[in-house]
Amino acid sequence: MPESPLPVIRIAILGCGNVGASLVELLLDPAGAADLARRAGARLEVVGVAVADASKARPSAPHLPVALLTEDAAGLVARDDLDLVVELMGGLEPAGSLVASVLTRGIPVVTGNKALLADRGLELGVLAQTHGTDLGFEAAVGGVVPVIRTLRESFAGESITRVMGIVNGTTNFILSTMADQGSSYDDVLAEAQALGYAEADPTADVEGYDAAAKAAILARLAFGCPVPIESVYREGITGVRGVDVSFARHLGFAVKLLAIAEQVGDGEISARVHPTMVPLDHPLASVGGAFNAVFIEGRASGPVMLYGQGAGGLPTASAVLGDVIDAARHRLAGSYSPAPTSSIDCSPVGLDELRSAFYLSIDVADRPGVLAAVATAFGDNHISIRSMEQVGLGDEARLIFLTHTATERDMAATLASLETLDVVDAIGGVLRVIDGEEEGN
Repeated sequence: MPESPLPVIRIAILGCGNVGASLVELLLDPAGAADLARRAGARLEVVGVAVADASKARPSAPHLPVALLTEDAAGLVARDDLDLVVELMGGLEPAGSLVASVLTRGIPVVTGNKALLADRGLELGVLAQTHGTDLGFEAAVGGVVPVIRTLRESFAGESITRVMGIVNGTTNFILSTMADQGSSYDDVLAEAQALGYAEADPTADVEGYDAAAKAAILARLAFGCPVPIESVYREGITGVRGVDVSFARHLGFAVKLLAIAEQVGDGEISARVHPTMVPLDHPLASVGGAFNAVFIEGRASGPVMLYGQGAGGLPTASAVLGDVIDAARHRLAGSYSPAPTSSIDCSPVGLDELRSAFYLSIDVADRPGVLAAVATAFGDNHISIRSMEQVGLGDEARLIFLTHTATERDMAATLASLETLDVVDAIGGVLRVIDGEEEGN
């Protein structure tokens, strides 16, 4: 007796950019259809792809029939034969309204939209839970790195103290290349754009907006505490100088743009993004190129690091496809995986009260009494110097300091004091330092 044909899961896709086109290819490639059906327990059928311009040529999606394209996203998701919707159009609207309308109908949604999740993730999770359906968003943080699933499931019973990671492939490529080649930021950015690692307008990446949205998502998952995106401190890499990257390597550190979410007190959470000096013996320091990595610290588990491709259409589409297969299985079984909806009372902590060690470079006049004046500015503002090196620059000198742990407020006051000194010609790089000394502060 022949086997019964597999059921069909009908999928609508919103957006066909880099990730969307890669997902379409994974779903429509005849060579992989049988394997996908076996893993999902159903044939995955794409019934429509919403795009901004249906007439645009799409060489990156050769298996996509033109007949599947539509410019009517609202009409596509309103179809009564849908089993699943994938949202990859990005932005807050119309993506947010479309996703909410789909979840309200009890239809599962898979999304990689970090801006939407940072802004409305808790609300959309409640909608999914209320209507008994899935909201999958593995691709929203870290590309193919399975950090969302790990925090939602594997660490569901863990008391997490800190999550920090490299969650933007563009900035990691730039900083890694600056360190390896000794090049300037501007030169490496141009190289990243030529290689396709950076957009023509790289602002979202290099100014930290992308990483800040991901930090808000990580904070909510790790601590059950909604963290508004506007409360995430954000500092990009445009001010990172090649000389400071080189000096960091000399001192035993790598410079990385880190997204950090951590508990800093009872009911107090800090979420922030900034360039950070990471000791070369720390696992995050060795993450190069466009790769991502997330370092999770738990009270029982200790440290765990997840690592993988953090950029590119196919790696990110792979993460989306994993959620699609999970949602398809749940749809067939009449079940779902509850999205995180619990919320605890907590308050985001302002930057001033946070503690860190610091790296600071200062260009000064090379004459007697300079070091004493500079040291006084540190001491008057409660900053203890851990080490200092001096580099001659003709009639000037560059002083390189590493400090002991101090508050952000005291470091800001120190910088203000240094700027008033006649002997200080310029304050160069100022970088926070992650190392053993600042653990637990």
